[in-house]
Amino acid sequence: MTKQNSNQIAPLEGILVVDLSQFLSGPCASLRLADLGARVIKIEKPIDGDLCRKLYVSDVRLDGESTVFHAINRNKESLTADLKASEGREQVKKLIRRADVVIHNFRPGVIERLGLAYDMVREFNQQVVYGQISGYGQEGPWRDLPGQDLLLQSLSGLVWLSGDADQGPVPMGLAVADILCGMHLVQGILACLVRRSATGRGGLVEVSMLESVLDLQFETLTTYFHDGGQLPQRTACNNAHAYLGAPYGIYRTRDGYLALAMGSVLQLGELLGCEALLDYQDPATWFTERDRIKAILASHLETRTTAHWLSVLEPADIWCADVLDWKRLLQHDGFKVLGMLQTVRRRSGTVYQTARCPIRIDGQRFYSEKGSPDLGEDTDRITTELMA
Repeated sequence: MTKQNSNQIAPLEGILVVDLSQFLSGPCASLRLADLGARVIKIEKPIDGDLCRKLYVSDVRLDGESTVFHAINRNKESLTADLKASEGREQVKKLIRRADVVIHNFRPGVIERLGLAYDMVREFNQQVVYGQISGYGQEGPWRDLPGQDLLLQSLSGLVWLSGDADQGPVPMGLAVADILCGMHLVQGILACLVRRSATGRGGLVEVSMLESVLDLQFETLTTYFHDGGQLPQRTACNNAHAYLGAPYGIYRTRDGYLALAMGSVLQLGELLGCEALLDYQDPATWFTERDRIKAILASHLETRTTAHWLSVLEPADIWCADVLDWKRLLQHDGFKVLGMLQTVRRRSGTVYQTARCPIRIDGQRFYSEKGSPDLGEDTDRITTELMA
């Protein structure tokens, strides 16, 4: 349930964000700004609105629209304007004149044709902090390719880090490039807002999905550069990190799964009663012989339950964990104490449960009861209040 704090003062209160973005990356950024107190006005095209309203990730719908849209566009206002028409562009320009932040994720060249690129906006709002997301940057042979998450994961090499050695490329099961890129945009916007408070200067913040997902791999890329150009070598079984030795991985037990992080193979052999592991006295073999070690561990761990192994390993301060699905996670006190869930309400009266902002400031969590807007829900009010 949503827990409200009557004394809640969000740090971005008073900041006006005009959000021209759609789909995932840009809206993820504006969602975080909204959670931290900014007023976010989402600009949508008439009739159809943000294409994400129809971007179904499953057969689950909420008020006839995609649950993805409702998840990432709560706590925002919606104004409809046709940016391809001069009247619509002039309306939005009036709003941008009063904005602190502008966000978009159009493909390169589109925002210029609309007359709303940073240099154009700065002519009538010199202090604006202007954030833009692209798929691959503004230059190069990929600049005009579709900035879609699976494509970015594939081009960036990320898909060669998950799964076992014989599985081929394995993508992450989340839109990680979109979400991470949105968070990077927020970081840049907040940095520019801090600078503006000190100098009065706005600024242009640019991030691309490709750069974000490359930055996600900074540890492994650095290793690659200093490893003679050796490509990632995933383990044959129970792989969880292509660059870490045994026992790192997730293992089947008699009734579930057990996650093992970095640790001593010898200590594990003693604690688990697995004599075969005691043959690996040299820590160097925990990497060079990791396939064999993991196979031994996998076979041994299947003989007892997860709870049994945890009762042996946790008192010895071995880094391990049960592997929970969402049902078990949501029932666990470790999850409940976080207060991560909130219930939000749409104007239609529909309520839905979702996650809150994960950030705390001065010990304060940030909740909001405002759900996602109907298409153009706030157009008349915003026009009267801010665009007269």
